[in-house]
Amino acid sequence: MGIGEQTGVTEFVHHLVRWLRRLMPSGPRLDRLIADLEAAFGDRPELLTAADCRAVERLAQVHSRHLELHFDADATADPDTRSRGWPPVDPEQVRGRAAGVREVRRLADGTFALTFDTLDPVDFAGPYLEAAFALARGAKRLVLDLRGNGGGDPGTLALIAEYLLGDDAQALSEVIYRDRRRQWWTRARPAGSAMTQDLAVLVSSHTYSSAEALAYHLQARGRAVIVGETTRGAADHVTPVQLTGQVVGLLPEGTVIDAVTGSNWEGSGVIPDIACTAKEAWEVALARSVCDRSPTTGR
Repeated sequence: MGIGEQTGVTEFVHHLVRWLRRLMPSGPRLDRLIADLEAAFGDRPELLTAADCRAVERLAQVHSRHLELHFDADATADPDTRSRGWPPVDPEQVRGRAAGVREVRRLADGTFALTFDTLDPVDFAGPYLEAAFALARGAKRLVLDLRGNGGGDPGTLALIAEYLLGDDAQALSEVIYRDRRRQWWTRARPAGSAMTQDLAVLVSSHTYSSAEALAYHLQARGRAVIVGETTRGAADHVTPVQLTGQVVGLLPEGTVIDAVTGSNWEGSGVIPDIACTAKEAWEVALARSVCDRSPTTGR
């Protein structure tokens, strides 16, 4: 898996392909991704630049929206020989942003609104979520704002879903890795403790990754009306890899399969039940009757 400091475009793409074969589940999608990369960059001996990385990334994202390549011309890191996973978060930074809970509002009409900007690790986010949902009790309806949420910990996703999907444990998804599978579930809650109010979820073209997953799982189960813009369409689980001294990749390693639909939102995004601009989504959600449902989804 070694690669030199002075890396040609074709050499880099071959190195990337080796990592993809090592990490991604085998199948037609991986085959198409590799074939396209090798066809487009198979005869490019010139040294890799930031522009080249962007070109490789754009082509790769046709097949995996979450694959990212970050080029730093001044970096001199040692390339990874194994996937190290995500580094631990700084607890002080997490506390400084309240684990992504940016705003909690209780409106005069009884609407409870909760804005999440990220999904920090569940061990840190749990107390903030517990406090937020405690304030939601007795509200007339709920609005969950994910318009600026770039995703994060699937465990935090599952905890939020646990508050919203009822008291019984529910299967959310199965993630298929090259060498294993993992299921994600909500846990059973004490009888009557889950939120049952009408729920609208606000999304935008900036809603990404695990934030998309949360919206998708809630929509698939008929629990929420999704309002706003189609999301970015990044369903894969990814892991960071130092590919060269100058390039860090976020590479797909797991395919998410929703337990209800048997599919996911990769490439297509989460399609809103009520389409509008991200800027309009808040007012549209407040204006809708709690009986409104999209005719396209049958809800």
